[in-house]
Amino acid sequence: MRPTLFFSLSLLLVALLTAGGLLVGAVEISPADVWRAITGDGADESTRFIIFESRLPAACSALLCGLALGAGGLLMQTVLENPLAEPGILGVSAGASLGAAVALLLPGVAIGGALTAGGTLLTVSLALAGSLAVIAVLALCSAMLRSNVLVLIAGVMVSYLVGSATSLLAFRATDFGVQTFVFWGMGDFGALPSSRLAWLAVAVALGLIPLPFLAKSLDALLLGSDYAAALGIRVRPLRTGLLVVCGWLTAIVTAACGPISFIGLAAPHIARFLLHRSDHRTLLPGAALTGALLCLLTAIVCRLPAAGGTLPAAAVTPLIGVPVVLALILQRRADI
Repeated sequence: MRPTLFFSLSLLLVALLTAGGLLVGAVEISPADVWRAITGDGADESTRFIIFESRLPAACSALLCGLALGAGGLLMQTVLENPLAEPGILGVSAGASLGAAVALLLPGVAIGGALTAGGTLLTVSLALAGSLAVIAVLALCSAMLRSNVLVLIAGVMVSYLVGSATSLLAFRATDFGVQTFVFWGMGDFGALPSSRLAWLAVAVALGLIPLPFLAKSLDALLLGSDYAAALGIRVRPLRTGLLVVCGWLTAIVTAACGPISFIGLAAPHIARFLLHRSDHRTLLPGAALTGALLCLLTAIVCRLPAAGGTLPAAAVTPLIGVPVVLALILQRRADI
């Protein structure tokens, strides 16, 4: 598929899925009522509340999270030279879970985290702090280790360590605290209130804006670290910086919406298959848009009336993504 056609169709689908997210939910609202609510032309307060405080924030969160996870997954696969790498594999999501566990499970903090008006802000803040702590450890490991495989192993070990700490907190917590933490861990694009969407957009933009300027360096990494070094690229500082960017994007998404699995793994592969290209100048926006489409579709499926309530996003993303990736693999089986 030509890049111009791919991007045109992707932007059209983003607009359609965003509009679909405003129409789908437990409460049936006609397209005319949605339009009146958006334009302020005679819509009742309950409809405006549903649109602007529930459905529109969920669609915007899904769009932003998909952009971040798609681009972050491509970065991870390029830097670690591993097609199975994805943002959560290095423990950044686990770090966010530990931060959320402190807010929701630790005695003395849990009451403020789960029950007060500032509970959401506290949970998001501590989840982000936990992710950033893991990012700092990974950056240190990347600066000290020459091998991508060793960095990957270090990230997996950090993930296990942080997961163990989270399990210990859950073991000592109250039943209500564990239930709240479990629901947070299932992921929800509608978890972030509309008043916090601006900081999510700014945080995601801070991670995405530098990436187009690094496209040539990423292309060089595809040919191997030795080749990139021969071109004058400082491989270790570049790798460390890219891991920090990927960790930042994952941290923001996990803190805002909970752990969202599979998008970072699937989106780059789908973009590669559709674009038939490996240059990052095209692949970066392609993977980001593919991630956005997957997340927007997930947000709609989670809110279908037939679901009987809001389904957990982390459970729905593999149901959507796995068949797509398996179909791509079967179509390319002759090339393997």
